[in-house]
Amino acid sequence: MEKELLSGNEAIAQGAFEGGIKVAVGYPGTPSSEILENVVKYEDIYAQWSPNEKVALEVGIGASLGGARTLVTMKHVGLNVAADPLFTLSYTGVNAGLVVVSCDDPNLYSSQNEQDNRHYARAAKIPMLEPSDSQEAKDFVILGLEISEEFDTPVLLRPTTRISHSKSIVTIIDERKEVSFSYEKDPQKYVMVPGHARIRHIFVEERLAKLKDYSEKTPLNKVESKSGELGIIASGVSYQYAKEVFPDASFLKLGMSYPLPERKILSFVSDVKTICVIEELDSFLEEQIRALGVETYGKSLLPHTGELDPGIIKEKLWEVGCWTAKGVRENETSRKEAMKKREEMAVGIPLRPPVLCPGCPHRGIFYALKKLKLTVFGDIGCYTLAALPPLEAMDTCVCMGAGVGGALGFEKASSEHKGKAVAVIGDSTFVHSGITPLIDIVYNKGASTVIILDNRTTAMTGRQEHPGTGITLQGKKTKALDFARLGDAIGIESVVVVDPYNLEEAKIKIKEEVEKAEPSLIISSRPCLFVEKLKGPLIEIDTEECAGCGLCLNLGCPALSKDGELVKIDAALCNGCKLCVQVCNLGAVKEVGEKE
Repeated sequence: MEKELLSGNEAIAQGAFEGGIKVAVGYPGTPSSEILENVVKYEDIYAQWSPNEKVALEVGIGASLGGARTLVTMKHVGLNVAADPLFTLSYTGVNAGLVVVSCDDPNLYSSQNEQDNRHYARAAKIPMLEPSDSQEAKDFVILGLEISEEFDTPVLLRPTTRISHSKSIVTIIDERKEVSFSYEKDPQKYVMVPGHARIRHIFVEERLAKLKDYSEKTPLNKVESKSGELGIIASGVSYQYAKEVFPDASFLKLGMSYPLPERKILSFVSDVKTICVIEELDSFLEEQIRALGVETYGKSLLPHTGELDPGIIKEKLWEVGCWTAKGVRENETSRKEAMKKREEMAVGIPLRPPVLCPGCPHRGIFYALKKLKLTVFGDIGCYTLAALPPLEAMDTCVCMGAGVGGALGFEKASSEHKGKAVAVIGDSTFVHSGITPLIDIVYNKGASTVIILDNRTTAMTGRQEHPGTGITLQGKKTKALDFARLGDAIGIESVVVVDPYNLEEAKIKIKEEVEKAEPSLIISSRPCLFVEKLKGPLIEIDTEECAGCGLCLNLGCPALSKDGELVKIDAALCNGCKLCVQVCNLGAVKEVGEKE
């Protein structure tokens, strides 16, 4: 045994190894991506990216059915995609253990919403584990597999961004549990026709009752008794924050946060004067605890949005007389001093607005779209940043693949919209959820134009491979999905490939395609700069010819900035894409040689 400093995601991967997981599958999405990127380092585990989370879970179901302990990973919104098989998997149960990791993202560090996936456990009636540090992230994978097999159920493991990406000490065990199960044909268990499903629903309810009893006894839910004044009920990272603020309070720490240990909760609250439920996002725990007849402080004081931190907890709970560690209220002066210190620490930190990289191949397409004054149905990816100034060339962004279906709906809403809108979607996102709405456009006689931004990677979540790259997660070469041939196969007669670094070509081709009375597929083909370095020229601005009009600044390139009345290029940032050369109508931006 040895100890290592691991992130929560690295620890989950280690837990997969120690727990004898044989198949690990998922779709990349922050904050979950690094789990499989670390799992793939273990030769004993087969790991893969699937086209989307639904497919990933379905592969996981098959692996479990085939006798292999299985891990399925995704971010919180990915579980929306995988919800269809998840709810029925609750009915069928498992063969070998199956743990579904749903990484939630409070504060929306890299997400389009801030949903609280604890509700999925309750809705699907499956057990949920919430680790509060990296050690628990590892241990809970192994415990989750054991619970899965003991109760014939999938288990939901819910880390949050702070747990996934923060590091803490983890005890490493080199030994691996080798567990396997033989497959036995059982249609009544695995074939969910109505007659079978009715029987399995009864099983689900009986299983939930057994899980409730388990939650009362498991050391995952533990009481830490200290003070009779203040009792805190918390799970996950909220426990760590609360522990920091109230080190001498009594705690009921919920490692298994669904189903709740109701008898243990009632016993705990009877021993303290004041109860606080501290949790991020929704009042998931508090509502259930209040339903037991317990009066508690919680979301009436704490925010429903964003992450918590010790400062927020301290500030909000002060107002209601929640007692400090020593059982007396803090001095008002020291409280104000602490708040002032926090404010001073925030002063002077430079803002870093998100922006497309210098030389990003997406920039040219969105610049052309803005010039053409088209309504742009966008999607999830790096390119979503094109919605921000100065490009401001995206009108919608809902979820993976929604832009393609949205463009069709916009077209069908009014004949006046035809020829005035496009859908823009990344290559990985297209594989994830864009193919079926593209088929819908063809099938329902639409005339929408769809632009695939093919940069050969899943760039936003850390440059993972996908079926369009021709490389698997394990680094093996495979067949690469050909977007042009796919478009042709589903009946799109107008398929064109454009170079996004050629502004005039891109603008002309887009204009031509949107004016056609038939579906069009445009493929913008240039690799992400992190996949293949752009070998562009050295570019400078001739200060004698620059009028300081700022036209080139409309590209939103970080390498360009105002220098007094003129514009300058940061040679260290510039990748030589030459878009600024094409935009400048005075010829002031020039190629002056090759970059070293």
